[in-house]
Amino acid sequence: METKNIMIVGVGGQGSLLASKLLGHLLLGQGYDVKVSEVHGMSQRGGSVVTYVRYGDKVASPVIDRGEADYIVSFELLEAARWMGYLKPGGQIVTSTQRIDPMPVITGAAQYPENLVEKMRAAGAKVDALDCLALAEQAGSSKATNIVLMGRLSHYFDLPEEAWQKSLEAMVPAKFLDLNRKAFELGKNA
Repeated sequence: METKNIMIVGVGGQGSLLASKLLGHLLLGQGYDVKVSEVHGMSQRGGSVVTYVRYGDKVASPVIDRGEADYIVSFELLEAARWMGYLKPGGQIVTSTQRIDPMPVITGAAQYPENLVEKMRAAGAKVDALDCLALAEQAGSSKATNIVLMGRLSHYFDLPEEAWQKSLEAMVPAKFLDLNRKAFELGKNA
């Protein structure tokens, strides 16, 4: 199979590292060669971050170049728009509608752009946008936004439900497993 590319983008402290580890575990368990990058960017809370997950029969490098991402999974709306140039034609954006003001907006030097979902669609992107934060809170914790996103992403993969659940069990501490299973289901069925 040809190599597939997933970019996970967001703001530091949102759980992108757990999301990339979950995907890596899932895809390895399905027999793929998988490369997961380190987090690039300001991984402290508030900074822009990106991780790459690449999988296929044989993957040489963990890096995804502009125009190569099959999927962009975004924890925050502006980050989805910011990284859209990496999406390949026909690629899919799965994004939370959450808005986190970057420093220029906080300081008043800029305004948060309006109508980003519409603008991304107008630029030709397929965008699946949902309020992942609200779904995570419904599951029991705002920190489960990453798992809501993974549930939503599962829509686009022809992989068994059991494989996703097995990866959740492997990556999430037992005391948080039920909450995260609920978050996954809420994202998947939204």
